[in-house]
Formats: sequence, structure tokens, C-alpha cells
Amino acid sequence: MATRRLLLLSPASCLRRTTALGAAAAPGLRRGYSSADSSQHLHRSIVPTMHFQKSLPRLPVPKLEDTVRRYLNAQKPLLDDDQFRKTEELGRSFEHGIGRELQEQLVAQDKQNKHTSYISGPWFDMYLSSRESVVLNFNPFMSFNPDPKAEYNDQLTRATNMTVSAIRFLKTLRAGYLEPEIFHLSPDKSDTQTFRRLIRFVPSSLSWFGAYMVNAYPLDMSQYFRLFNSTRLPKLSRDELFTDEKAKHLLVLRNGNFYVFDVFDRDGNIVKPSEIQAHLKYILSDNSPAPAFPLAYLPSENRDIWALLRQKLLDNGNEEVLQKVDSAVFCLCLDDFPIKDLVHLSHTMLHGDGINRWYDKSFNLILSKDGNAAIHFEHSWGDGVAVLRFHNEVFKDSTQKPAVTPQSQPAAVDSSSAVQKLSFKLNDALKAGITKAKQNFDATMETLTLDFIQFKKGGKEFLKQKKISPDAVAQLSFQMAFLRQYGQTVATYESCSTAAFKHGRTETIRPASIYTKKCTEAFVRQPPKHSTEELQQMIAECSKYHGQLTKEAAMGQGFDRHLFSLRYLAASKGIPLPDIYQDQAYAQLNHNILSTSTLSSPAVNIGGFAPVVPDGFGVAYGVHDDWIGCSTSSYPARNVHEFLQCVHKSLEDIFHVLEGKHINS
Repeated sequence: MATRRLLLLSPASCLRRTTALGAAAAPGLRRGYSSADSSQHLHRSIVPTMHFQKSLPRLPVPKLEDTVRRYLNAQKPLLDDDQFRKTEELGRSFEHGIGRELQEQLVAQDKQNKHTSYISGPWFDMYLSSRESVVLNFNPFMSFNPDPKAEYNDQLTRATNMTVSAIRFLKTLRAGYLEPEIFHLSPDKSDTQTFRRLIRFVPSSLSWFGAYMVNAYPLDMSQYFRLFNSTRLPKLSRDELFTDEKAKHLLVLRNGNFYVFDVFDRDGNIVKPSEIQAHLKYILSDNSPAPAFPLAYLPSENRDIWALLRQKLLDNGNEEVLQKVDSAVFCLCLDDFPIKDLVHLSHTMLHGDGINRWYDKSFNLILSKDGNAAIHFEHSWGDGVAVLRFHNEVFKDSTQKPAVTPQSQPAAVDSSSAVQKLSFKLNDALKAGITKAKQNFDATMETLTLDFIQFKKGGKEFLKQKKISPDAVAQLSFQMAFLRQYGQTVATYESCSTAAFKHGRTETIRPASIYTKKCTEAFVRQPPKHSTEELQQMIAECSKYHGQLTKEAAMGQGFDRHLFSLRYLAASKGIPLPDIYQDQAYAQLNHNILSTSTLSSPAVNIGGFAPVVPDGFGVAYGVHDDWIGCSTSSYPARNVHEFLQCVHKSLEDIFHVLEGKHINS
């Protein structure tokens, strides 16, 4: 989602797991789970989950001259003429000098690693080598809409239903029954049973081409196995990802206390929902106070500090309990308070109070006292595409085929023996480490401000009628708002998935352009000087160019990942840092003051993340049929409330102009 908030799969050498990944193919995922009962799965796709994986196209390495041209285009609105001339010289020098040598090496290296993408290893390394806390710096959240049936939003009922649906997803995925992820450009041809019946007989090595023939684009699903039984382990200098698909237990956190119980029986079948409900009810009725030294603060620390403290935990006799935490199917967090409003929801789901999350788990499923729910996820293992699919399936299954009802009675089982409360042995050094982690956590969270607006005067439907890109308008409003508030055009980052390619991660769209600069200055500084028609034409130019940038990024033809990989390659070969990377303009472009990301789904209420730089904004937004929502975060260097007021004003002006009306200065 932000500069550092975009996902990737890495070479197997970067990863640690207790079962072989195989060829990232899922029929090989059918690992001994019984499927006698249809209630065990969400659905049974007749096309195997990983049917297209083998034939996915490879992420292209862009031509160097195209990358330099796109890089300079992105720099133009940010620099004055003298600065741009210097940056242009450095760009051309790189293109015809050391950059050409690095490009040849990158292309050669890519040809030798056809099983993956050129960005996968370096991007994974970027995540796992970062020593910053994962909280705020990396982990985002996506909250669920409420269950449409109000009585099903009871905490116990919804927690049970969502847990069962999540485990059904796991079983469907591992059995190879999960419907493959496909982007349908002509759904009348490809999103049909006829297409599915035919394509399943096309060999995996050719299946992508069969889908392409009907304008369907299968997406990479290699990240999905990390959703479950996975944890990021802190290590000095570079973390590791750990996955143990044999583990059968769920981790539950409540009031800072840790509980585990099995959600699969010895045959690999899902435990009866009424039993899961009984165990969760037992945990919710436990009146144990929060621990004096809550262990959950530790994963919020600097990664090297956490690595040293984790080693102390292991040395102090906690290996077995940590193994249970790390290998759990996922982490369910039960909070003891209701949600007051969307701002409170965002704070709760993005970071919480530090005692009731395990930030290193692949994801935390969070349920508040009043049934508000969200997914908080660790970002190194994968991107928003995989998490959103999981999010959508869990919402659909838990609301349309709930495992329990508000009237259901929990099973008459002995939860006191089935549920194990984990106990950690702490010495003085560990207690001191937890105390320090709490102080750091509290101090950091106090600096974060979150706010939310809804623009209700129009949305996607109106903009499409005007033949204007809805995403381009949202991005234009952010540019206009920042210019209105701070008088500048600044480096802006919009994430774009490259999941249409094997082991694709993300690419950057650079929404700040010469077109947005011209348009925003006309709106903010000189509205009387331009006719409504001229302003409409400027919006159309912004929309057209933004559409071009989006298409290029989705097709792996941005410049950010390419330049990143060339720099990474130079460092790995011991080559001195090329001048283009030492240019102040390069640093400024990568200091993303506006970090933006959009995900829209009928299942998503609101999402969010923190800024990626101290003087930035983290902008999560959605353009809906008849309204636009924007959830934004900032640290003290910026005023998020004023920014969102400026966004609202900018959207009003844009919509006024598109309606053919004049705007006030």
C-alpha cells in the first residue's frame, strides 16, 4: 500500500518453511485433508486453484531508455528548471553509462531465474532487512462492513462465524478447490461455466493463453500459502518468514492473554462450529486481568531489539509456547470495548493498545465488543490482492452461510481442557524489555492522527458519464488539496498491483505530473483566469495521462521497481552507487509525502495505514458509485484535518466544473 506497503514473493532461498513449496502449484496442496463434508469448503472450483500459475507471463524488465524517460517525466513537476537540467544530465549519463552495464546484468540474471520475477528477491529483501517497527511503518488494516443481519454482529456469534469461514478458506485453498483469481475484461465470455469447463482441460503450461484468448487475465496466487500458519520472525539484520502447515491450532488474544485450541481434528477436518463457539465463549468469560508485562508489545519494537529479546525468551524456557504462537493458523483478537466512530475504528485496527495483537502474524482477525471486525496484516509476505480476496470470501461466507446463529447453543464440551492458556517465563531483562517497548509504543501512537471524510455529491457513476477516470479525479483532489494547504507539488505514490505476472508484486503510479500541476494551479491560484471549458479540458488531460500511467504500471512498465532493482544489483556487486541515485532529486522523489492506496469492495468498510515519512500523509481512499471516501493519517508535521477539508473543497470544485458551473476562488 505505501512505498513500503506493496507485496511480493521471494525466491525459496529467502524463506523458511516446514513443508516444501513445490512449484507454487496447488494441486500439490491437497495435503491429506479429508473432504467428505461440503461444509469443510467455501466452494469446489472445477478449475484447480493454481491451474494458471505455470503459464503466467513473466514480469518484463523495462527498457532502460523508457525507464529514464518516465523517471524524468515524474521529476518535472517537482523541480525548477535548473534542478531539472541537472537531473536530466544525470539520467542521460546513467542511461548511456553504468546504467547500460547494470541493465545487461539484470536482464541476464532475469533469464537465469525464469521461475520468479526480477523484483521478487530485492523487494522481499527490502522488507525483511528493514529494522523499523512493523507497526505503522508497514502493517495496514482493512475493516469489514457489519453483517447485514444486525443480530449476527454479536461478538461471539461473529467471531465464531468468521473463524469458521477463514478455516474453510484455508481448506478450500489447500485442497486446490479455491476458484482461481482472474481479472475478467469480458466477463460475458470468460466468467462463465462454459469457459471453466473448457479451460480445465487445457494443460497448465498453456492455460494462461487459453484465458487470454477470451480477454481474461489470471493473477499470480503464489503468495496465498503464507496467509495461514505463518509468522515473521525477528532476526538480527534480516528477518525470516516461518510457515508450519501441519499446525492445527488457532491463537486467540484477549486482554493481553494468549490462548490456543485446535480448530482441526486428527483427520484434518474442521472442528464443529458449536465447539469453536464453546471455546471462544470460554475465553470471553475468563476474567483474568491483563498481564503485568504484556508480551504483545515486543513485536512492535525495532526489529534488532525484538530479535535480541526473542532470543532471551527462547533462552529462558519459552521455546514451546513461542512455537505455538508462530505456527498458529492465524491470530484472533477479541477486544473488550465497542467502537465509537470511524476514527476510533481506524486507531483500533491499525495499531490498537499494544497488548492484544501479535503484529508479526501473517494476519490478525480483530473483533471488537460490538462485532466490528478487521484484518490487520504483516506486509512482507504478500500484497493487498491476496488479503482482499481472503477478506471478501470470509465476509461472503460468514454472512451468507453462517456456521452458527445468535440462537445457537455452544457445544457441551470441556473447554477448560481443550483451551490452553499460554504462560511465558519472564526474567528481569525481559520485563525491562517489555516496559521499554510499551513506552516506545505509547509515545509513537500518541503522535499519529487519523481522520476520515465522505464526499457525498457524486462518485464513480457521474465521472464515468463524463468519461473521466474516477481514480484520476481522486488523485487530482489530493494534489489540489496539498497545493491549497502547503503551496507545493510533492512526491506522490500510488500503489498498483502487478499480479498479472508470475511473482509480480506492485509498481508505483506517480500521480503528480505536469498535467496535474497545471490543473491544480489553475484551480487554486487562478480560477477566474480560466473558463469552465478550459478547466474541463485540463481535468480531461489529467485523466488521460493518469490512465496511461496506470496501464503502464499494471503492465510492469513503471520506473520505480526497475531503478530500485538496478540500484540493488549495483550494491550486491560492490559497484559504487551511480550518480543518479546520489542526486537530491532522486531522494526527494522517493520521500513520498503523499502515500496513497485504494481498495474497493462491497465487503470493505474502511482501510488505512500510516504515513511512510514523518512529514507525510497516508491516504487510503475509495471511489464508490455515488460517493468518495478518504481515510488519512499524519504525524505532527502535517495537519490531517485541514488536508481533508482541502480534499473535500477540491472535489467540490472538480465536480462543479464537470457539471459546467463556475467555481469560487
